[in-house]
Amino acid sequence: MTSRVALVTGGTGGIGTAIVKRLADMGHKVATNYRNEEKARAWQDRMKAAGYEVVLARGDVTSPQDAEAMVREVEARLGPVEILVNNAGITRDGTFHRMKADQWTDVINTNLNSCFNVTRPVIEGMRNRKWGRIIQISSINGQKGQYGQANYAASKAGMHGFTISLAQENAKFGITVNTVSPGYVATEMVMAVPEDVRNKIAAQIPIGRLGEPDEIAYAVAFFVNDEARWITGANLAINGGQYMGW
Repeated sequence: MTSRVALVTGGTGGIGTAIVKRLADMGHKVATNYRNEEKARAWQDRMKAAGYEVVLARGDVTSPQDAEAMVREVEARLGPVEILVNNAGITRDGTFHRMKADQWTDVINTNLNSCFNVTRPVIEGMRNRKWGRIIQISSINGQKGQYGQANYAASKAGMHGFTISLAQENAKFGITVNTVSPGYVATEMVMAVPEDVRNKIAAQIPIGRLGEPDEIAYAVAFFVNDEARWITGANLAINGGQYMGW
């Protein structure tokens, strides 16, 4: 496979780190954004110790100006962005009748508006070059909903709406746009939940366990491959059978 330049937003998190490693293992040059420099540099040091060179670029994906500056920095250091993984995401849970406006807007801005903010600066270059891969990391809860997550579920469902529209607009330019919707994955955040709660979650999953970050990264790699050039506008649900739609 040709070596490409890949940008993964939220790449320092559990799933993001697995995606960064997988893309680097495929021979791609990988960058990710950060907001907290101290944490980002510590993450970069751990990655270097594991044999991965990843470019860090400061950028708040909720800001169109910040996102564009971040993209331009990556391009200056590595070259045009050819693979984009919109992975940045947060939760601010609460039942809707008690939800504050900032709980709603923070989640929508980080999870959904960021897709516009980061994709907009790269899409024209992809169209000019007649090649691109754009992948949104959505969620099982964007498909089935979840109690206390009206904001999160709306943002994650919106990501796939973004995918299928962008896929139609850019198919003839050699650009594929797809979504990956993970179920419950054993990230640091999930593993911090009490064991009895994790066991209850796992009991709802037909395969009988939480997912692994590497399993989500594999799906991203699948869409990135040249052989996946006829797959666009798709959603790949990876949830151990917890939610089965078609």
